[in-house]
Amino acid sequence: MLRNGNGEHRAEDFTRLQLIDDEQQFSDKLSEYMQNKWRLANAGFDYDVVAVFGSQSTGKSTLLNRLFGTRFDVMSEAQRQQTTRGIWADRGTGGMPVLIMDVEGTDGRERGEQQDFERKSALFSLAVAEVVIVNMWENMVGLYNGANMGLLKTVMEVNLQLFGGGEPKKTLLYFVIRDHVSAAPLESLAATLAKDLARIWASLSKPPGSESAAMDAYFDLRFASLPHKLLQPADFEREAMGLRRQFTDAGSSDYVFKAGYKRRVPADGFPHYASSVWEKVVSNKDLDLPTQQELLAQFRCDEIAAVALEPFREALAPLRLRVQDGRVVEELGGVAQAARSQALEAFVAQAARYHSGVYGKKRAGLVATLDSELHAVFLNQVKNASAQAAEAFSRDAARAIDEDNGAEFVAIVEAVRCGVMARFDRAVDGLVFEGAPWSFAPERRQLDGALDAVAAELREREVDRIVERVKRHAKDAMGDAVAEHLAAGEEDMWRLVMDVFDAEAAAADERLARQLDAAGVVGGEQRVAVERRVHAALWEDVLVGLLRDEVSDAMVLLKLRAAVEDRFRYDAQGLPRVWTPSDDIDAQFAVARESARALLPRLSRVSVESSARLRLARTFFPAGYEYERSLVLIAPARQRDLAKRFAREADALYLEAKRSTVTTHGRVPAWVLVLLVVLGWNEAVAILFNPLYLVLVCMVGGAAFVVHMLGMWGPLLRAAGGFSGVASDHVHRLLVEAVNRTEPARPRKSSSGKRVPRKESDDTETVEHADDDPRRTSITKRVVKKESDIEMEPLGNDLSRNSSRSSSPRNQL
Repeated sequence: MLRNGNGEHRAEDFTRLQLIDDEQQFSDKLSEYMQNKWRLANAGFDYDVVAVFGSQSTGKSTLLNRLFGTRFDVMSEAQRQQTTRGIWADRGTGGMPVLIMDVEGTDGRERGEQQDFERKSALFSLAVAEVVIVNMWENMVGLYNGANMGLLKTVMEVNLQLFGGGEPKKTLLYFVIRDHVSAAPLESLAATLAKDLARIWASLSKPPGSESAAMDAYFDLRFASLPHKLLQPADFEREAMGLRRQFTDAGSSDYVFKAGYKRRVPADGFPHYASSVWEKVVSNKDLDLPTQQELLAQFRCDEIAAVALEPFREALAPLRLRVQDGRVVEELGGVAQAARSQALEAFVAQAARYHSGVYGKKRAGLVATLDSELHAVFLNQVKNASAQAAEAFSRDAARAIDEDNGAEFVAIVEAVRCGVMARFDRAVDGLVFEGAPWSFAPERRQLDGALDAVAAELREREVDRIVERVKRHAKDAMGDAVAEHLAAGEEDMWRLVMDVFDAEAAAADERLARQLDAAGVVGGEQRVAVERRVHAALWEDVLVGLLRDEVSDAMVLLKLRAAVEDRFRYDAQGLPRVWTPSDDIDAQFAVARESARALLPRLSRVSVESSARLRLARTFFPAGYEYERSLVLIAPARQRDLAKRFAREADALYLEAKRSTVTTHGRVPAWVLVLLVVLGWNEAVAILFNPLYLVLVCMVGGAAFVVHMLGMWGPLLRAAGGFSGVASDHVHRLLVEAVNRTEPARPRKSSSGKRVPRKESDDTETVEHADDDPRRTSITKRVVKKESDIEMEPLGNDLSRNSSRSSSPRNQL
């Protein structure tokens, strides 16, 4: 008795047939079963074929029994062992015109490494069945062998070779995922399987004419999942019945048997068709396992290749470390080539005696491995050499240009570049040998581009230096002339300034052209841009900068004062004016002041109408440059402030002139002179006729004459004033001391009978005296002025101050 999914039955009641036994023999009873047992021989094309395959003991037979009511043997729950051997066939119950094939499970321990039957049975199922159910557990999703992806790859590839000719015949691959208990949704599992199948299809070796064939031209994919049969039996039965309806309900939208899957083989001819397909599958050698000789060759060649790689890698290891540190190892090419040749020779000497096909493939693999490791190190070396070349070019070229001051820029850059590229070529030439599958031409082109970028940067720096030199030369040339014209303040001041600017701009263009030619800026938009940049710098940085220096507050006030002085203090011939009371100072001052005031608005804004260069500003300056914004040198508010300050300074000149008329032209009246002669006649006679007085008068007069001639009256008077101050202070101290001595201080007695002085402040000392009578206390204060605070004042002031002190109550006390 055997147990199936619906209970126990007798063997004679079963309608199943072992279509292909475990010895790969096709049954000769298929026609009898089609005619008598299954009653499908007269169905014509109105029948369908379903096959199932998957790993052993995953419940394939149980699934078929649930879906189609068949009675295939299932695995005993008491032990895990192979149940289905070969391929069994049966018809679905309930009048279903469906022929079901239960295929032996894959990866069984009974067959071990003999996998040829697995491949042949799977290929037979794909060839004759319209729907192939791939049964797997959930935990097999994402595995390669567990999900039978390797088997599917082989079967698909051979299926294309054997049966892919003509119009493609579609097959539905229906993946049923069993024991789905995780939280992963079916869609995620389906996406994983679909992605694996797409990758397998892309890696197939397709026959001629089918290279670009898509998988959906041969296969459709559908996915379903079932709960765990033991843990969730009720859910499993419900989902299995839902899946059964897809095979039984022809009116359902998800009915699996579509017209596109039909093989168009009449039912009475199916036995012969199936037998011929099996014969073709069995005779195909692509499904055979490798021979023992090939297996041995693969094993030994892998061992020999591993041994040959060891000395190669040991020789390359120290050089690889140096290269990884960013250095260029000159001996890298020679050492690497020698190590590569030795590794290949060692492999050939040991592996050439094995299977030629396997040896050829393994040798090619070894060469690929050697070249891959070498290319990685070589490429790193080339990058180091390229980086060092770019750095050396930038450093050496910049130093040479600085030393030469940019006179031969193009020649210097080209010479340095040739030297750098020569060093790079020497470092790279040893890395390319005969038969090497690489070339470093792209890296050389990349280095050329990097050097071009560095040269462009150096050229930009040189252009900046050229612009600065031109600006500096122009500033030196224009500075004195601009200052001179602005100092003169003539009516045509700005015309003269613009003439200077135009002339210097023309000279700057000539100097710029010579230096740009030396820098390699030959022509085109770049040269025009540099020229216009220089023009803007000449205007903004040089001329306008000089003008702004000249119109600073101090300089403007100086110019206005000079203009007033030129008109007010000097006459038309340039001689200094000596003002007399009869001169009209007011009129002269008004004319000079108005003339100077007229200079202020003239200095406030640059007039460029006379400049031939600025009349062509669009072609003279860079595009979008607005030179008009720099024409205003002094804003209106600043003009008003300067005008007020100038007015105060001008008023000082006017007052000075007024005072000079009184000082220079004041005279002693004549009657005073007559009175002096009359009254002083006796004294004069006495002096003249007395030798002592005469000598004294001569000495004093001579000394006064000498002092006057030497202009020493000022120092002499200051010395006399200082001497009088010292004498005054000395007399003041003597008077104070005399006053203090007239009123001696009486100290205050303390409770112990001692006298205690009390200091009120820095300038005053207070001494308290207690009388014998405790009810009465008299306090005497003495005020003493510190000697350090006594000011050096004239004697007259000191005496008056002392006289006032003597009358104060405190001094009386």
